[in-house]
Parts: sequence; structure tokens; C-alpha cells
Amino acid sequence: MKFYYLLIFFTISQIAQSQPKVPQEYFENPLDVPLVLSGTFGELRSNHFHSGLDIKTQQREGLEVKSAAPGHVSRIKIQHYGYGKALYIQHPNGYTTVYGHLQRFSPEIEAYVKKQQYANESYEIELFPEAGELQLESGDLVAYSGNTGGSGGPHLHFEIRDGSQRPMNPKLFGIEIQDHRKPIINGLFAYPMDEDSHVNHSAERQRIRLIPLKDGTYTTEKINACGKVGFGISTVDQQDMASNQNGVYKIEANLNGDNVFQLNFDRFSFAETRHLNQLIDYEYYTNNRSRVQKLFVEESNPLSLYANVQSEGRLEIQDSLDYNYTIKVTDFAGNESVIRVPIQGEYSEKVQPKQLEETEYFVQANQSFSTEQNGIDVYIPKGSLYQDKYLDISFNGDTINLHKDDTPIHQNITIGFDVSKYEPAEKEKMFIAKLGYRGRPGYSSTYKKADRFTTGIRTFGNYTLASDNKEPWISPVNFSDGQWISNNSNLKVKISDDLSGIKSYRATVNGKFILMEYEYKDNTLTHDFSDGAVTETENNFKLIVTDNVGNTNTYEAKFFRK
Repeated sequence: MKFYYLLIFFTISQIAQSQPKVPQEYFENPLDVPLVLSGTFGELRSNHFHSGLDIKTQQREGLEVKSAAPGHVSRIKIQHYGYGKALYIQHPNGYTTVYGHLQRFSPEIEAYVKKQQYANESYEIELFPEAGELQLESGDLVAYSGNTGGSGGPHLHFEIRDGSQRPMNPKLFGIEIQDHRKPIINGLFAYPMDEDSHVNHSAERQRIRLIPLKDGTYTTEKINACGKVGFGISTVDQQDMASNQNGVYKIEANLNGDNVFQLNFDRFSFAETRHLNQLIDYEYYTNNRSRVQKLFVEESNPLSLYANVQSEGRLEIQDSLDYNYTIKVTDFAGNESVIRVPIQGEYSEKVQPKQLEETEYFVQANQSFSTEQNGIDVYIPKGSLYQDKYLDISFNGDTINLHKDDTPIHQNITIGFDVSKYEPAEKEKMFIAKLGYRGRPGYSSTYKKADRFTTGIRTFGNYTLASDNKEPWISPVNFSDGQWISNNSNLKVKISDDLSGIKSYRATVNGKFILMEYEYKDNTLTHDFSDGAVTETENNFKLIVTDNVGNTNTYEAKFFRK
């Protein structure tokens, strides 16, 4: 029994030593509701790791958001997408907290922001208040929770960043989430790593059947393998009181009792976050919408999340030897799920070969590449791909079929189109588009010179030239021309564009700029009369909306207010 307690103490000590040393009980909960999560730190997202906690706000907006510790507002950023309305607080101990998707700020901060928005005549704005301008104590009201920006529903995005602005797991600081549920294992995969390797007589990736045991762990049937082999796991976590499938905290792998791989979601930098595409099996994800985390490290992968990695996590399986491979997945509360994989080293002369689609376009990751045909050119800079790859490229008129989105792109690839054959008036309405579902063109940021259009892309697919000759659509929501709207607290207008998308909008009343907040998720512009910008009884409202190729629509109406 004494040995048992010593073992527990040693294990806890090892976990504590492996985590960054951070202050405990310094940061308070930013909301006065039970903390239930819809997203965890380090969770796998499209092209990035989630950098904070997504805290549920009981399916509503307007909950009071408090400063998690003393400090001052150091940055305010408002954008249509991303974090929407976001607030950054610098704390005396060097850490920064971030609060995203806010509905609005506290009265003092809101007045500060509105003043700058009107001065710049822009809803989107980024501000850096001086220390002392917006000083805060722990628990001070800073904002109200919302659903602005790229949010899929009302919640508060909360981050803690270190002195180098690297996001850290807020749970490290003592912020507790009730969790008694073990991580969920959805799949296990084995990967032969070179041309001489095989798993179950195949050189292809193999899905391994999991066998649940009575003690809650998993095992597998004995795997026959030889050569260099890696594994991958599809796993998620769930906390109490929530059904969301979140990211796990730690993954460890042991071979014959020795630790050969560890992945910890404690801290990362934004500079490395896109390398998530090397952590996961990107091809499998694009075809199956399930993220498999590799338990081995690609040669070009610089992620700082790894620890105790031996031989890049690759196993050297020798003929006629037996191996025991164990994977342990743990959440922050210490709940764990375990898989035990018996491996029999067995060389096979009859191996199903790996299917390799060779094309005339072979791109080396450490070299630049270019090709041109039909007036369309492609330039792939050095470092745009993670590994060497055969690309499937074809040209058809004004369209280029540039591979398919089962290969990740790290740095922008440039596509150029010769448009010299088109008349100037035609070129004004043209843009480069990515062809989406059922061939629908979607706007790709297009840079225009006289006879050449270019775009930078980070997703393979089909790209073409498209034209947009329709002006944006505008429709008032809660008023009409000539109406008295004294009881309205705001002015709402719907705007949309069916092809190239909205680029800009500008609203005035009696010739003076008024602020309108754009919520792209429901195509709504809203002016809040509490701004005090509308003071007359008779008011002439004018809204100009422009799309990405310059088509413009203007809506004008008169309204009355007491």
C-alpha cells in the first residue's frame, strides 16, 4: 500500500513538472455562470489550433464579461470575421487575457471605441490604448458576451497569453471545468513509413479494429508488421454538462514500456499553428472529415507541442520479434483512455504496394516550382508544400484544375491569368474564382494589372475567371421611406451580393457618416440610435454598398424621429 501511494505521488509530481510553471488563483472566471465549454485549448480546427476556451453562455447573449485579473486594456480589435469584437487586457505579471465574439463593451470602453470609429468612419478598427487610459481591477465589467465574428453561436472565447503572446492553456492557471468523462477513441491507424515497410501485408495506411475490454481499455488483434511503422489516432474529449466533441489534453505512446512519443497541449505560438496540417492526416481528413493525429513527427514539422519523442515516433519493427505498443489519451482532469497494441514482427514477401499517382508535375518541398499553359501560370514558392508531391494539374480554357484539396498548402501559391484578350469594360467586372459545390464560383482575392490578374491561394482546387455584373442587394428591415420611427432603438438594413461578395458599405444621415455594424452571418447592417449621431426630426438616410468588383448600389429613404 505504501508503494502504491508513492507511485501516485511520483506520477502527480511528474505531471506537475511537465507543465509550465504559472501562477495559480491569479485569474478569475470571466463569467458569473458555471463554466461549460464548447471548445478546448489546442482543439484541432481548420488550419489552426484553437487558442483558448470557448465558454458557453447558456445559448444567449449579453452576459457580463469580467476582467480576469487587474490590468489595463492594451488592444481592442473589431472585425467582421475572426474574433468579431475582441478585447485584450495586459496584466502586471506579464500575461495577457483575450475576450472574443463580444456583443458590446462596457459603457466606458464602448464610448472610447465609438469615438474612434466615428473619427475613422469605419466599423472595423484596431486600437492600442496607452497604459492608464482604461485601467481595470479584477472582476470589473469589460464587456457583454455575444456572437460576433466567426462564431457559430453565442459564447465567450477566452485566452491567456504569455509575455511572448503565445496562447497557453487556461486550465494550467487553475481555471477548473467539471469533467468526469474519459476521452473518446474513434479510430486507430497504422502507417508503413517507407518502401520497405508493411503492416498486415500492405504498404498502405491500415485502419486497426479496436476491441473494448471490461476494464474500459482497448486492445487490438495482433498486428503483423515489419520495417518503420507509425500510428495515428482519432480521438476527442467531452466534459460534464456538454455534448461537444472537444480536443484532448495529452497523448502518450510507449513501446515495450519506454516512452517514445508525447503530445501536450500546454502552449503554442501563432507562427507554428498552421503546422497542424502536418500533425493530422490531412488526406484522410479531407476525404472523411475526421482528424487523425499522427503519433510520429514529419521531418519538416517544427511544432513545439511534442515531448519525449524518440526516433520521430517511428517504430523499427524487426522480423520475428514481439512488441507491445501502448497509447494513452488524457484530458486535463486526468481521465484517460488506453489502447494496447500487440505487434508481431513478420517480414512478408507478398505486400500490397502503395498506390502512387505519378504525374508530369513533381514538386519538391524545398524548391520553387512554376508552370504555364493557356495563358495561366502557377508559381509554388519553396516551402509551400510540406513534402515532395506529384500534383495533378490540367488546363481547360480559362480554368486551371490545380490538384485537389487532399494536400495541405503552408505558404501562398500564386495563380496568374493573362486577360489581354478581354475588353477593359469586361475586365472591370471579372475576378478569379475558386469553383465550389456544383461549380459555383467563389471570390478569391484578385490583384489586377492591365493584362494580368493574380491571386494567392492556400487550398488546391479548380480556379477560373468569372464575371459579376449584378449590383449588391439592399432592403430595409425595420423602417420604410417616409416613416416615423421614434420608437425604434436602431436602424436595420439587409445587404447581400450573390457572387463576388460585399467589399464595403457607407451610411450617412443628412450627409453625415453614421456607424453601422455588419453581421455577415445574417447579412444585416445595424445602426444604434444611442450613438447620438441622429439628432434631427427629418432625416435623409443614404447607404452605398459596393461588391468586390466595383458594382455599387445606393439606397435612399427619409425617416422621422422625435
